[in-house]
Amino acid sequence: MNAIDNSKMRKDDIALGELMSILSGAKDSPLVFYYDGLPVKPGYHVTEVKAGQFSALDCGANPEAWSEIFIQLWDIEEGDRTHMPAGKFHAIIRKVTEHVKLDDTAKLTFEVSDGVQPMQLYCAAIPTLRAGALHVELSPRPASCKPRDRWLAEQSQSTSCCAPTSAARCCG
Repeated sequence: MNAIDNSKMRKDDIALGELMSILSGAKDSPLVFYYDGLPVKPGYHVTEVKAGQFSALDCGANPEAWSEIFIQLWDIEEGDRTHMPAGKFHAIIRKVTEHVKLDDTAKLTFEVSDGVQPMQLYCAAIPTLRAGALHVELSPRPASCKPRDRWLAEQSQSTSCCAPTSAARCCG
């Protein structure tokens, strides 16, 4: 089974270890996630953190295996709460590690819902500190064709004049 190299994640992905490292440097700063162009409400909750080991067969009949961590955010308004400090989010994730093995290099996926709309999947960009708060942009996690993605990555690394000019075919 081919393992997916998590060091080659999309540019708008961040691994758990990298996120935790950044959070530890700004523990008192409010942590504000943004999705669909809007910030999460100040009362948001981290409702679940789960780790998965996945095995699959892609559309090119290639076996795949990877680790992924899902952090579920419930985007609600609750009383006079403010956005969670980065240190509290950090502590929640560290608490999870007492019970669940979390791979710091695993692909990180956020599941977000307001409790009314269906849960949506997002990847997280590197947090930025501005105006005293830590901001994390979440972008929709698109589907992809792994054989095509591998071919495109190979093409971008190839400087040979003899490189093939057509994409590798996938079965989909």
